[in-house]
Amino acid sequence: MDLSALPSLVATDLDGTLVRSDETVSDYSVRVLRKVREAGITVVGVTGRGPRLIELCQRDLPVADFLVLGQGGYVVDLRDEPRVLRRERIPGADLARALELLEAEVGPLSVLVESLEEPRAPLWGDVDVIWPYPEWIPYDRIEALAGPAYKGFAHAAGLSADELLAVARRVIPATLATATQAGLGYVEFTAPGIDKGSGLAVVAAELGIGPDEACVFGDMPNDVPMFEWARWRRVAVANAHPEILALADEVTASNDADGVAAWLETLLSS
Repeated sequence: MDLSALPSLVATDLDGTLVRSDETVSDYSVRVLRKVREAGITVVGVTGRGPRLIELCQRDLPVADFLVLGQGGYVVDLRDEPRVLRRERIPGADLARALELLEAEVGPLSVLVESLEEPRAPLWGDVDVIWPYPEWIPYDRIEALAGPAYKGFAHAAGLSADELLAVARRVIPATLATATQAGLGYVEFTAPGIDKGSGLAVVAAELGIGPDEACVFGDMPNDVPMFEWARWRRVAVANAHPEILALADEVTASNDADGVAAWLETLLSS
């Protein structure tokens, strides 16, 4: 592939890719991404974080022109006044059915539900949930699934996220829910067809460009649809999951070594 020409769009995952293990983004990374934007390239943040965390996303990627949130369920244009381009949630009844099918195979699940858009709104969770962030509250699962959700999360004792995801992919029809995992120890569920690839395609359609003009960076299985969609260049960080490494055109340094910025700086100087 000829790297002498620049892509029209650079899209990066946040946690584990751009964001370091200490949950910070370096000044160096922000500086390089600002140069990317100054070169006329659209910068997009693509993350599993829901719309309730949009302020955190803008802090981590202050030069973003667009954000694709909630694994693709919420897409917002930030170039002028924020404008929502996609708002897609999974019906509560469908999420409940997906969880039922999975529990029939693996036994009881610990479940979280993310439904709200308000900044820092809590997730609702089963009382036995172990979650690394404070913004969740115990809630009756039946009530939590009474309305639509951006995402559902499920954990099974004794199974890794990869193992549980393999079962979910086998027993849950793609027409019912999309299943993935993002490195938090949980399998995540969104509406059918809602993933980072379809979310990024919404941005591309808004810009009038195609996958051949998109460069993407990622690290986890939830980035796979984005890697399958993009065609200009697909770059994995060194700490990436094997599924992403298998799809990558190139591997850059780890998130802790600012691999995204290092690769982009080389691109801009070539």
